[in-house]
Amino acid sequence: MKVNHNMSAVITNKQLLRTENKVTEAMERLSSGLKINHSKDNPAGMAISNKLNLQIEGLDQASQNASDGISVLQTTDGALNEVTSLIQRMRELSVQAASDSNTPDDKKAIQQEVEELKKEKILFVCGGVGTAPVYPQVKWMKEHGVDVDVIIGARTKDIMILEDAMREVAANLYIATDDGSYGFKGNGCDQINELVKNQGKEYTKVVAIGPMIMMKFVCLLTKELNIPTIVSMNPIMVDGTGMCGACRLQVGDEIKFACVDGPEFDGHLVDFDQAMQRQRMYKTEEGRAMLKLKEGDTHHGGCGHCNG
Repeated sequence: MKVNHNMSAVITNKQLLRTENKVTEAMERLSSGLKINHSKDNPAGMAISNKLNLQIEGLDQASQNASDGISVLQTTDGALNEVTSLIQRMRELSVQAASDSNTPDDKKAIQQEVEELKKEKILFVCGGVGTAPVYPQVKWMKEHGVDVDVIIGARTKDIMILEDAMREVAANLYIATDDGSYGFKGNGCDQINELVKNQGKEYTKVVAIGPMIMMKFVCLLTKELNIPTIVSMNPIMVDGTGMCGACRLQVGDEIKFACVDGPEFDGHLVDFDQAMQRQRMYKTEEGRAMLKLKEGDTHHGGCGHCNG
């Protein structure tokens, strides 16, 4: 019996298959940019890579947590600056009153001014995580003899925070939920209307901290009620250092940046519609490019997306 074979062709075919497999593996690495795409490529390397990826994710989350914490502290500090002037004036008057050069009439006049300052009626309106920076402000003011009212607004009772802590330091705490699951049924604006229009409460200043849309409608209402209002524009801040220009604001006739010029501003002068539009536009690459095109030199660049 005669057996026909071509061993050279068989060997060449096997080598060709090995070469094709290596080419496929190389192409996969080139397309993915990864040296290891499957555990079979390098089992030990894959294990080490997975471990490092987990560590990187943990560090990224830690960085984000730190940024959130800094934002809350900046908001607290900014709003405190607005109300500190009241306390500073009280302290100045106290020092003046202690001077031996004051006549009885001088001391009486000073005491009258102190009492007038204590009569300042401040209402804090907070929503969502905006409740967090409001709490230390209210606590600080109580410690300095200034009683303030607070409204905490939330969509439902389950997501409300710091109620017990706030109740201990606020002169009056009002709870409002959109669905009526707890406290007053309605939003923060509805609660303000109830207090001012129906209950006859009078306030000389409102401080609003929370979601952008909440602050917008609070300001529209307080402008109608002729109550000066301070808002914190930290929701549009990104790096908090003035480098990226993402927190650009129109405040009256001026261009401001929340992180370096604020974050607190006169709420009746802030263009909330423009600010919220900027938030939406920054969600896309096209939006970032359009902002740079329209704003020219007023857009700082450096945000990592506009190549500025």
